[in-house]
Amino acid sequence: MTTPSTPPSFPGTPAGPPPGCPAHGADAVGPGGLRRLYGPEAERDAPGLFEKLRAEHGPVAPALLHDDVPIWVVLGHSENLHMLRTHSVYTRNSRRWRLVQDGTLGPDHPLTPLFAWQPICSFAEGAERERLRGAVSNAMKQIDHRGVRRAINRHSNRLVNEFGQDGHADLVSQFTDHLPMLVMLDVLGLPEEYNEQMVDAARDMLQGTETANASNAAIMGILERHVARRRAKPDDDFTSSLLEDEARLTDDEVAQHLRLVLIAAYEATSNLTANVLKMVLTDPRFRAQLNGGQMTVPEAVEQTLWDQPPFSAMLGYFAVQDAELGGQQIKKGDALLLNIAAANVDPVVRPDLEANMQGNRAHLAFGGGVYECPGDDLGRAIADTGVDALLMRLPDVELAVPESELHWTNSLISSHLQELPVVFSPRRPMEIGSSPDQSGASRADWEISSPAPRDPAPAPREPAAGPVPPQGAPSAAPPVEPPAAVPAQRGAWYRLVHWVRGR
Repeated sequence: MTTPSTPPSFPGTPAGPPPGCPAHGADAVGPGGLRRLYGPEAERDAPGLFEKLRAEHGPVAPALLHDDVPIWVVLGHSENLHMLRTHSVYTRNSRRWRLVQDGTLGPDHPLTPLFAWQPICSFAEGAERERLRGAVSNAMKQIDHRGVRRAINRHSNRLVNEFGQDGHADLVSQFTDHLPMLVMLDVLGLPEEYNEQMVDAARDMLQGTETANASNAAIMGILERHVARRRAKPDDDFTSSLLEDEARLTDDEVAQHLRLVLIAAYEATSNLTANVLKMVLTDPRFRAQLNGGQMTVPEAVEQTLWDQPPFSAMLGYFAVQDAELGGQQIKKGDALLLNIAAANVDPVVRPDLEANMQGNRAHLAFGGGVYECPGDDLGRAIADTGVDALLMRLPDVELAVPESELHWTNSLISSHLQELPVVFSPRRPMEIGSSPDQSGASRADWEISSPAPRDPAPAPREPAAGPVPPQGAPSAAPPVEPPAAVPAQRGAWYRLVHWVRGR
């Protein structure tokens, strides 16, 4: 790959770091004075880095990706919404990226697995996007959501059985890293033998390591073989639904969409579940015995989607024509980074970050517009049902270390909680097909009262750059289904999770 020694500059970019800023070293600032979105500063404090960009440039800021590739970082809530909704100007088709067209970005770039064009709905445009997106949406509708909730309970109990008698556990490595993969393997119909290999490869790919491309190839090989099996012998799973859709997807298109669903679902849901558990164990709205209302698990999920979205950013969007966004002049062929975490804390939307966001689904955790994630309900179900099931089994679970000792592994697109050590009264294993209530815990044991929730903050006035979606009413959590008798294991859906994170 050929990388220019000095990347193309952006209009209004300062010649160097602001004077007197001690945090700016050679690792933090690159050519043209642009801040790097990788390296020690980004890994140590990504939110702080993005707030510096917001203070220096406003809601849209120039920055540098790996190998000092220039990109616009979209930080403002309404600016991100405008980009998401204006698909006639901003597309996810990376073949529109000027640096791809001129050969600057080759296949060996560490972020290639994240932006390289593939025949999937996330990157397609126009009628082709509608054809592919329609097939994925139709396959999603075929999923038995009641059966999925039973599977979540079953797998949650199975995982708790493995450490419940110890009286201590790391809920990341022993629960949240595995639960989403187990569920997703069931949904896709992947065989159980694909476990840690898939998880480790998925992590590696998303981290943008030197072996990311090899990990991506390994995952695709597994998925392609799975598609061939299902083409020859369909089953009752997501893969077969894609193959049988009237859109007539090719085997390659099906395999690419399985990769999209597995990687996105695993990483996002694993992060979301870990962050919800962390909130349950540390937030006084859950843990303090006070009069007033209480935060339910689904409400904790929504609050977490605001405060710690499972994907902090998404690469990338590409301008198909010259445009103005957030006071910056975007040129045709420029790349833009959807910054979900920064948008969710935009002072225009959240002047008070401590304000209760219950009932407000205007966060960007699942994207928006024609590229909005079609599996958001599935992700919510895994998080709230899994957390609910764990708390029913371990009603006295407590964090084993001070909250200040928790650490995250940061990459460009996500922040992954490294561990969540807890202690609890040892629990005997239970029959996997039993209801969690049979463990002796009652919901009242862990649904702890908290201060009455404040009214959700009113939606901000819609800026000209794009409207802010109306606040949705709080959604009632679907009842947790009692686990059914254990059927024969169909697949290893959740094993792709670790492949996304690359430790």
